[in-house]
Amino acid sequence: MTKKPSLVVFDLDYTLWPFWVDTHVDPPFQKSRTSEIQGATQLLDLFGINLYFRYTEIYPGSKVTHFQRLSQQSGIPLCQMLFFDDENRNIYDVSKLGVTCILVPNGMNLSLLDRGLEAFAPS
Repeated sequence: MTKKPSLVVFDLDYTLWPFWVDTHVDPPFQKSRTSEIQGATQLLDLFGINLYFRYTEIYPGSKVTHFQRLSQQSGIPLCQMLFFDDENRNIYDVSKLGVTCILVPNGMNLSLLDRGLEAFAPS
């Protein structure tokens, strides 16, 4: 049986969608830099992405602080988390916490998800 992460975390801008919510688009959104929490929440709902997650938290500050908070609030150790982001600096900073991190160069896809699961629990 393959070991699975207890928590998988996805960045939003340029990871789950191809733009920055706070600078490239204007609400109200229709289908056609996530400090814009309300807009990001609306897009998760509009795109139906929220149907795939049990828990969402949008935190506009430091990724390191965000992961420390996630670990404290959930009781899940950082080493049991898998993180996908499009920014090298976030991958670098969060990986130093013991989180398995995967760079998303051109948007999230199934191949990257598989790579992340493999990196989390190598054969």
